[in-house]
Amino acid sequence: MPEHAEGTAAEPTREVRDLLRRRREQIAQRWADEPLFRAVFTLSRDEAVEAGKAVVDALAQVADAARVEDPDAAGFSTVREQLARMGVARSRSGLSTAQVSSELAALRPPVENLLVADLPEDTPAEHVRDCVTTLSVLMGTLRVVVMQTALSEGQALIDRQRLQLLEVATPVIKLWDGIVAVPLIGTLDSARSQVVMETLLESIVEQQARYAILDITGVPTVDSLVAQHLMKTVAAARLMGAECIVSGIRPAIAQTMVHLGLDLGTVVTRASLADALGYVLHQLGVGIVTPGTNGAGAR
Repeated sequence: MPEHAEGTAAEPTREVRDLLRRRREQIAQRWADEPLFRAVFTLSRDEAVEAGKAVVDALAQVADAARVEDPDAAGFSTVREQLARMGVARSRSGLSTAQVSSELAALRPPVENLLVADLPEDTPAEHVRDCVTTLSVLMGTLRVVVMQTALSEGQALIDRQRLQLLEVATPVIKLWDGIVAVPLIGTLDSARSQVVMETLLESIVEQQARYAILDITGVPTVDSLVAQHLMKTVAAARLMGAECIVSGIRPAIAQTMVHLGLDLGTVVTRASLADALGYVLHQLGVGIVTPGTNGAGAR
């Protein structure tokens, strides 16, 4: 029977802490066979065991600080990244949140069995119950930590993918030497407007463009904040040494800009992308010859 430094009447949190430290290897070995660890650490069982040991150490540190109900306890900080990877990995494999939570719950029984087996036979039933309850609370907090962290990681992934989609949906096209265009289609909100500005300015530098066409034919409407972003994009392009032409302004958008009192006097606008390209080519001194006119249609 294992010795208890403070007897059978030791505080439940200390009993749990001592068990975790004393049975660290056995707990990690049993966890390595549980679906959560076995499915995540598929290459090596030893890797699963080491990951289990890290979690046991974290739980022991939390119990030592008597913060078994606190998901923000310092002990969890060392394993949050690992726990997040495990939770996200199981979610990506098709498991629902409830199923991941069930796999986490399955980690408690092996530890509880060891706890009960290690307590002296003459331990009062009330003390056994308190120790088991403390362990249950600690393992429940571990589940909360994993789910919170996994959800945060999942949201971060969604945010990154959303930004990537915005960048893909905002292509900058080289129309001619020194001419780039950004054809915008769909809803234009503040976040996308910021991506438009950044992408356009980067392309102006990369392509050494003298003219940039911002075509908003496919944008049904914009709010006041987005309209201001468009004006700032035009101004920023000018600061980069490029003239920005806005084409395809719909009547509703035109009305919004007028109601906002935005000064469009210095901004070149054209009805369509074709008109904007024709204007820029004329500025560059490039002649356009209409087929079948023997040159008479040059403009």
